[in-house]
Amino acid sequence: MSTQVMELETLPIVIEKVKESKLSKIDFNNLPFGKTFSDHMMVCEYYDGKWQSAKIQPYGNISISPACNVFHYGQAVFEGMKAYYKEDESGIVLFRPEENWKRLNKSAVRMSMPQVPEELFMEGIKQLIELDKAFIPAQEGSSLYIRPFIIGTEPFIGVRTSDRYLFCIIIGPTGPYYGEPISVLVYDTFIRATKGGYGNAKAAGNYAGTLYPVEQAKKLGYKDVLWLDGEHKKYANEVGTMNIFFVIDGKLITPETDGTILEGITRDSVIKIAKDFGYTVEERPISIDEIVDAHDSGKLTEMFGVGTAAVINPINRFGYKGKDYLLDENKFVIAQQLKKELVSIQKCIIEDRFGWVVEV
Repeated sequence: MSTQVMELETLPIVIEKVKESKLSKIDFNNLPFGKTFSDHMMVCEYYDGKWQSAKIQPYGNISISPACNVFHYGQAVFEGMKAYYKEDESGIVLFRPEENWKRLNKSAVRMSMPQVPEELFMEGIKQLIELDKAFIPAQEGSSLYIRPFIIGTEPFIGVRTSDRYLFCIIIGPTGPYYGEPISVLVYDTFIRATKGGYGNAKAAGNYAGTLYPVEQAKKLGYKDVLWLDGEHKKYANEVGTMNIFFVIDGKLITPETDGTILEGITRDSVIKIAKDFGYTVEERPISIDEIVDAHDSGKLTEMFGVGTAAVINPINRFGYKGKDYLLDENKFVIAQQLKKELVSIQKCIIEDRFGWVVEV
């Protein structure tokens, strides 16, 4: 394996390359989401109160103690990002990566973990992508998915903050997350988050708690879950792992970020694009009763989830208290318009009038 050092202002990144690439073994025309990874990953340890030297090395298993904090007390936060080739293939771009860095650190603070320096985050991602750029798929709807994460690695059995951590970045080519409209079950029993908790953090525990309810919903014939708030069990929270939008009477309505809802980067982008198009956007509580009434009166024309993985995904059916409510897919106009605009900005097909795209 060859080794080289790329100097940063504060930390060097040592690069150790694989002997043989796995690239030829990947079927880029059949990419499931999140199951294929590139040749390399970046790792950086934290101990003695600071981040140590970073290393890009061959992708592989991590050896850590079974007593590590992450296994017992759940100190784990992560981010989700994508890289794309420009439409004309003249370069590789990231979409609003500084927002992912800020949110990772917000999550880290909430989970009592050390923040990652911006230079380490940005340069780690850029150097890793540059090394494995051949893994970026060209197929429509596909992209290079980027997963930075931090875990507590001090080996101890005791409820306290770890004094050792691992920051890691893995990447891989992936296809669409859903690819078609989905159905959702509205729960008024299980909840995703409540005020005073950590629903707005991308912490592993937030997602672990949703798995059982989602599996139950799937047994009833639904693809995912529309979560309600934890206090009243009546206001829309998130849908699956996405932020939720409703189109009622031509207005876009989305729950406000009140500490229980992830401050989605795609959510923020959709709001800005929608306002730029001239749509009215309301960030406010919206109850399931209001949603049902709007459906019954014909004013609810669209529901869709937004997030990094799914981008924008329509919802064509929701179930609540034993009754199904269908939406006419022929009226899914605004979601399609917003998705086309967002993807066109991400891939530099149109002018980036918001300054969101960053070249690798």
